[in-house]
Amino acid sequence: MDRLSQLQALLATVTEPLSGLPLTALPLTVSSECITLGYFNQALVAELRSRLDAAGLATVAVRSHAPACVDGRATERLRPVRAIIAVASGKGGVGKSATAVNLALALKAEGARVGLLDADIYGPSLPIMVGKSDERVHSPDGTLMAPLYAHGLACNSLGFLMDPQEAAVWRGPMASAALKQLFNDTLWPELDYLVVDLPPGTGDIPLTLAQAVPVSTAVVVTTPQNLALADARRGVAMFTKVHVPVCGVVENMSYFVCGHCGTASAIFGDAGGARLAAECGVPVLGQIPLDPTIRADADGGLPTVARDPDHPVSRIYRTIGQRVGLALWQQQAAASTLAIAID
Repeated sequence: MDRLSQLQALLATVTEPLSGLPLTALPLTVSSECITLGYFNQALVAELRSRLDAAGLATVAVRSHAPACVDGRATERLRPVRAIIAVASGKGGVGKSATAVNLALALKAEGARVGLLDADIYGPSLPIMVGKSDERVHSPDGTLMAPLYAHGLACNSLGFLMDPQEAAVWRGPMASAALKQLFNDTLWPELDYLVVDLPPGTGDIPLTLAQAVPVSTAVVVTTPQNLALADARRGVAMFTKVHVPVCGVVENMSYFVCGHCGTASAIFGDAGGARLAAECGVPVLGQIPLDPTIRADADGGLPTVARDPDHPVSRIYRTIGQRVGLALWQQQAAASTLAIAID
């Protein structure tokens, strides 16, 4: 058996842990020298490494990168970005921004190169959550902005450009123009993923993003109660109308675990995210508990995934990140297959 056949036989015995599929059922890139995965999962890479070493294939490299999803609408500054992930919610107060920051950190913890853009023009919270509220972006040439780096993420936000006490009192067109400037005038480095924290709702800014920027996929954040679900449903519908795939729903504040007795209570209702996902035909990416740690860490400028990557909440975020990455990989492979079939 030649080396490539030996590799294919080995890969057929390795199961991708999230989908339950053998690796050969996924769009791997395989040569006699290297196996390339289309998403980041450190545990899977470690298993592959162990299996290859045991089979006498220790010289075969195992690599990961995001699929190249960004299309021809990308400006020059966005071309170093392989995939853009929009994090949205139908209403405010559901923990969307904390989810976006921890999702970005979760993707980085798995080995990806990640950027984070705070597109919530009217309420930029990124500077506080990453501990950079006193810092400002600078321009190396007087025109373009260099991103700030926090916890290994390349970041930008209107909050890095304005006085913290100043309000952005702008009408829709002006706010949309500011969003485009943040995207197109930032010197983004080579990134696997750019995570974008959208403002809540389905107004001008989310529509501008969906129509003017090559968004690869969207994550919709909700809480279990009916009011939030109704608004989240409209968010999913908006992305569907503008042809942005929704890779899944994150149910935040799913339950509260008592610190004294360990009892889990569904304070805001039960399984609302699952019902929404089923109605919209998308998966539930994860259920995040109502945990005071998330709030305290974000307020302190050191989000939970950065402070303690092995915290139970961090492990949930990391699984969500893996599921988003896997969905993007499969989505891009399906789009490529469809293009070939049409051609």
